[in-house]
Amino acid sequence: MRQHFLNRLITAMALMLLTGCAAVQPWEKGEFAREDMQLGAEALDLALDDHVYFSKEGASGGRSFSGGGCGCN
Repeated sequence: MRQHFLNRLITAMALMLLTGCAAVQPWEKGEFAREDMQLGAEALDLALDDHVYFSKEGASGGRSFSGGGCGCN
């Protein structure tokens, strides 16, 4: 019974690893360079993230400019 379970587990893990592999062709790479695929595509999401970070850390900025270390406003 235990050996049967281990065989199924190993087979399932091998299938999961094999399905994650995909070759991206050069003409398909342009899809990842689209503006809406960038991390900063949603301005509202970035503003909310900055607000949460400011509220938790007591420091603002750091996304587009360098600043000091004390976090004073």
